[in-house]
Formats: sequence, structure tokens, C-alpha cells
Amino acid sequence: MYQTLLTSLEDNILIITINRPDKMNAINNTVMTELAAVIDEVYSNDDVRSAIITGAGTKAFVAGADITEFLGLTIEEGNALAKKGQDTFQKIEDCPKPVVAAVNGFALGGGHELAMACHIRVASENAKFGQPEVNLGLLPGYGGTQRLVQLIGKGRAIEMMITANMIDANTALQYGLVNHVVPQEELLNKAKSILAISNSKAPLAIAKCIEAANAVFDETKNGYEVEMTGFGNCFGTEDMKEGTAAFLEKRKAAFKGK
Repeated sequence: MYQTLLTSLEDNILIITINRPDKMNAINNTVMTELAAVIDEVYSNDDVRSAIITGAGTKAFVAGADITEFLGLTIEEGNALAKKGQDTFQKIEDCPKPVVAAVNGFALGGGHELAMACHIRVASENAKFGQPEVNLGLLPGYGGTQRLVQLIGKGRAIEMMITANMIDANTALQYGLVNHVVPQEELLNKAKSILAISNSKAPLAIAKCIEAANAVFDETKNGYEVEMTGFGNCFGTEDMKEGTAAFLEKRKAAFKGK
């Protein structure tokens, strides 16, 4: 179905693997187009409750953008490239279903930006993170300047961007860039274990949690209003009635996403 992605559905978790191991899973135009399409699938497929994005092999999550496609671009074409990347990664961030990045090695440049667009990041012990764009006379163009500041603070973000220095998995954990660091062989299972728990909760409420959390950084929105509206809307759902009844009856809730 996809040229550059492998997908498998396990226990309502769609595992998306960027599959260009000979290119360290670098993002080219095809990868970006197919990522947008597979995220549309996550949105629309009721069998998918959550997703994991990872890279093929053990060396790289995504080692960056495919620089061969940058040669000879005009200013306008550069803008269009950035817009496509930003739009695709925004679609991931706005996804109403949780998306976990399972970072198995290098997450550099566009790959780091992809990981940051996911809701949660889990890293293998050999993971490395960086924004090396200044080495090419560029800056991060797929939302990285914004998300890195959000996740680790302005001072650390600017240092990473202007030095192009990589940080290791434990530093990323200390910075709050990743949620967990685990041995490589446990990486996918750790990501699945987080989503197995969230998949047992009320899907509509989870979507509202993500929406409200994203509103913190959206200057066009009042996050408290988004929270209040989401909270109120949940009272109109079958899931809220089921959840409260189950709690009072001391039984496990059976959520339907309605």
C-alpha cells in the first residue's frame, strides 16, 4: 500500500514504520506524502485507537530529511517544502488518538521534528537527538523551532539549534524531551504498554485531553475555554455515563467511543 512505510495493526494500535533503512529512514517527499496519508487513516479508521511511529532497523528513527531533494530549490520552493512538513506534522500533533514516537536510534533534523510532533516519545538507550540544520545553512523548517522550545525551554532549544550538537537519550530524558528510556529490545513493548492503558480509557475524553493540552501553545485559542467546552461536552456522551456508573458499581468500564 505504501512505498516507504510499513504498517501493522495490533490490539487497535497502528504501528507505522518508516522503511528506508539504506537511507537511515530519511524523510523524502514520498515519505512526507505517505505520512500524511497514514495519519488520515489513523483519524478515520475506527479499528485504530492509537498509533506508534518508529524507524526500520536499530540505527535510526529518522536521521533527517533527504538532503538530495534540497539542491537547487528556490525561496518559494523552500517555503512550500516547509509548509508541507509543518502541515503533516501538525496533523500528527492534532490527532485525536494518541501517537507515540518509538525512537530507535538517530532522530535528527526532520526526524527529530517528527518525534516532537508525536504526543509521547519513548527512546532506546542508543537514541540521539539533534537539529543540525545550521550545518547546511538552514534552520529547522517542519515546526522544530517551536516544538523544541515548548518541550525543553528556550535556552536549551537555542543551544541545540545554534551548535547542531546532538544529545543522548539520558540527556533527552533529563530535559523532558522524552518520557522514557529503555533498552532497544524493549522499545516497542514500552510504547505498546502505554497505549494499551490509554486504549482501555474513554476515546472521546482522550481526544479532548489532547485538544486541550495542544491549546496551551495555540495563541488563537483560550486553553481554559477549550478545557471547559470539552469537559461539558463529555457529559453528553455514553462513555461518561458508563464510566461514572462503572466507578460507582465498582466494575471495569466498557467504553464505546460514543
